[in-house]
Amino acid sequence: MASGVMVTDEVIAVFNDMKVRKAQANEDEKRKRKKAILFRISNDLKNIVLDDGKEILLGDLGNTVHDPYQHFVKMLPADDCRYALYDATYETKETKKEDLVFIFWAPDNAPLKSKMIYASSKDAIKRKFEGIKHEWQRNKKQTNKKVQTVIPVHATLRI
Repeated sequence: MASGVMVTDEVIAVFNDMKVRKAQANEDEKRKRKKAILFRISNDLKNIVLDDGKEILLGDLGNTVHDPYQHFVKMLPADDCRYALYDATYETKETKKEDLVFIFWAPDNAPLKSKMIYASSKDAIKRKFEGIKHEWQRNKKQTNKKVQTVIPVHATLRI
């Protein structure tokens, strides 16, 4: 079921910036790179937009953010739905990898109408996020990193 909600150009630009890792980036550019970001449906229910101030920059790591996953979990609202992108780093037997993870957050105590709108709008944002390999759908704030199973078997997750 499609909701008719549109994805803003700003959301697409953020995704493209997170997807493209610039090998030649200087330190300042690397610090501004996003580790995680939240998206929400606008108040008029017409657009998927950035959730203002709900992001983790690589430059924050070690300074204001000591555990990025714990910080990310705390950013999720307890009573409403959100979409998110998280730049996960993991190791396989062969190499260290980074992949974007698309997250659909729908907590149990979110209003039913919100859950329905977010669920029916998920395809709109996923179609714009080409190349996403991993997707989580969560409804509880799980801070235990061992519950995360989106990354391939035999991989060690370093969130």
